[in-house]
Amino acid sequence: MNRRTFIRSFSALGLLAGAGPLIPAWARPLSGIPVRPPALSPTRRTGRLVEYDLTIDHMRLEFGGRMGKAVTINGTVPGPLLRFTEGDEAVLRVHNRLDEDTSIHWHGILLPNGMDGVPGVNFPGIKARSTFEYHYPIKQYGTYWYHSHSAFQEQLGHYGPLVIDPAGGDPYAFDREYVVVLSDWTFENPSDVLDNLKNRPNYYNFQRQTLTGLLKGEDMNLRDRLSWDRMRMDATDISDVTGATYTYLMNGQAPDPGWFGQFQPGERILVRFINASAGTFYDVRIPGLPLTIVQASGQHVEPVTVDEFRIGIAETFDVIVEPKDKAYTVFAESMDRSGYARGTLAPRESMTAPVPGLRERPLLSMMDMGMQMTGATAAMQGHDMAGHNMDDQEAMPGTPEPIPHGANNHGPANAMAPDVTRSRLHEPGIGLGNDGRRVLVYTDLRALRAETIRAPDREIELHLTGNMERYMWSIDGKTYAEEPLIPMTLGEQLRLTMVNDTMMSHPMHLHGMWMKLENGQGERIPRVHTVVVKPAERVSLLIDVDALGPWAFHCHVLYHMELGMFRVALVQPAGATIPAEFNSR
Repeated sequence: MNRRTFIRSFSALGLLAGAGPLIPAWARPLSGIPVRPPALSPTRRTGRLVEYDLTIDHMRLEFGGRMGKAVTINGTVPGPLLRFTEGDEAVLRVHNRLDEDTSIHWHGILLPNGMDGVPGVNFPGIKARSTFEYHYPIKQYGTYWYHSHSAFQEQLGHYGPLVIDPAGGDPYAFDREYVVVLSDWTFENPSDVLDNLKNRPNYYNFQRQTLTGLLKGEDMNLRDRLSWDRMRMDATDISDVTGATYTYLMNGQAPDPGWFGQFQPGERILVRFINASAGTFYDVRIPGLPLTIVQASGQHVEPVTVDEFRIGIAETFDVIVEPKDKAYTVFAESMDRSGYARGTLAPRESMTAPVPGLRERPLLSMMDMGMQMTGATAAMQGHDMAGHNMDDQEAMPGTPEPIPHGANNHGPANAMAPDVTRSRLHEPGIGLGNDGRRVLVYTDLRALRAETIRAPDREIELHLTGNMERYMWSIDGKTYAEEPLIPMTLGEQLRLTMVNDTMMSHPMHLHGMWMKLENGQGERIPRVHTVVVKPAERVSLLIDVDALGPWAFHCHVLYHMELGMFRVALVQPAGATIPAEFNSR
C-alpha cells in the first residue's frame, strides 16, 4: 500500500476526522479536481498520442515598459505550457520562422538520443524557414522546461514550461496549481554582453567595494582586501551579469506590477517553480507563508517545510502553500541582490502585499576560496561571511570527505586552485541562513521511494575551472574544443565527482540520464538533472549509464557554456570505437 492509498483509506474510514489540523497540507484528501493553469491546446490528441505545433519567430515585446526584440514560441515569452501524462507519446512539430537555425532541448526529459535537440551533438539543428518533428515517449512525471540550444536564443526568450502528470496521480493533495517561470532579460545583444565580460569581467558589477567602505571597515578588513587583490579577484563577484543590464522576470512580467495569481481562501496551492534564466540564481520566498517542498528536478521528495530556497539556473522545485484571505508577495531575489522578480498571490486582483527590500549584497569568503582554516588562522578568521564555522572540516555522512587539492592546477585557464575541497551540500549558499529563516539545503532532499544503490564500477573526477580576470571557463582547464568527450560505457554504474576550483557557483546539467546526488540519504538519495556546485566544493553523483549516444554535459550559466564549460558524455557499448566526428577533434 503506497502513501496515497494509505491516507485515502484512513480518510474514508473517518479515522482522521478529528485530527485535520494536525495533518500536513500535502497529506489531507481533496474532494474536487485541482484548478490548473491554461496549457497550449494540443493540435491533435489520439489515444495516448499528443501532438503540438510550436512556431519560433522574432517579435517585439514589452518588458518593464520598454520594447525589445525577443525570440518567441507561439508569440510569447515564456513559451506556452505543454502538458502531458506519463505514458503519453509526444509529437512536437517545430516551425522555424527565423532567418537562422534554431533548436529545442527538452530539459530533464529521458528520450531517444536523436530527439534531445543539441545541434552538433545529436542532431543538425532546425534550419531557417524549415520544420522539424520531435517524437518521443513520455516515460516520467514532473515539472520540466524546454529551451533553445542554439547560440544565445535562450537569453532572448526561447524557453517555456513543460509539466507531466503522474500516471497514478500525485502523492499529495492540492486545490489549485500555478507554474512560475523565472528568467532574466537584457535589452543588449547577448553577444555584446559576452564581449563586455571578455573585455572586463566585472563590467556589470556595480557593487564592488569602495575606498570609503574599506576605510569605514565595512564588508572586510584591509588584510582580506589585499588577499583578494593578489588573486585578482573581487569578493563581490557573485554573478557575471547583474541587474545593471538585467530585468528580472516572473512569467515574462517585470517586477512592476509583476505576475498575478488568484486563489480562493482556504485552498492549497501547488506552485511549480522553474528557473529558465541565462545567468541568474534566485532566492525565493513568500513572506508570511511556509513553503513545503514536494518535488525537486521533477521527482517527488519527502515533503520538507522551509521559509526560503535558492533555485539555480535550470533547476525546478514544486512547493505547496496554504494562503489565508490576504495578499502575498512571491519574491525572487537575485543571488547578488542587484534586483528581483515579483508576483502576487491574492483572492482578488485589487489586493497587493508589501514588497520586501533587497538584502545587503553578500561577499565571498575564505571558505569560498577553499582555504585550509586551522590553528591560528582559524582562530583569527573565526567565521566566514555566511556565519559558517571555517574550522569545521567534517564531511556529512554519505558525502565526499574534505580532500586537499592535487598538484595539477590545470594551467592558465584556471586562476586558482583551492587548498582543500569539501562537501557543502548542507550549506544554504552565500548570503543565506543568517536571518532566522529556514533555508532548503541539498541534504534535506530525500526521495519519496527507496532505490537500490549499486556500488560504482568506475569513478571519474572533473574539475570546474575558470579564470575570472580573463573570463575563461572550462573543465579540467580545457575547453570543449580542446577536450570534447567524457567516455562512458553502456550498463556501467559511474560515480562522477565534480570539484569546483572557481569562486562562482556552477549549475551542472547532464542530458539524457539521471544523476543521483550522494547527499547522505542512503537508498533515498534524490535524482537530479541539474546540480549546483558551490565554490571550493566536491559533489559526487551516481549515474546509471543506460542511454546510448552522445549527451551534452555543461554548466547552465549560458556564457560559461558558450566559452567552453561543456563536454559530451559519449555512451557506447563496451569495446566500441569513438565515432569519426568526435575523434577528429
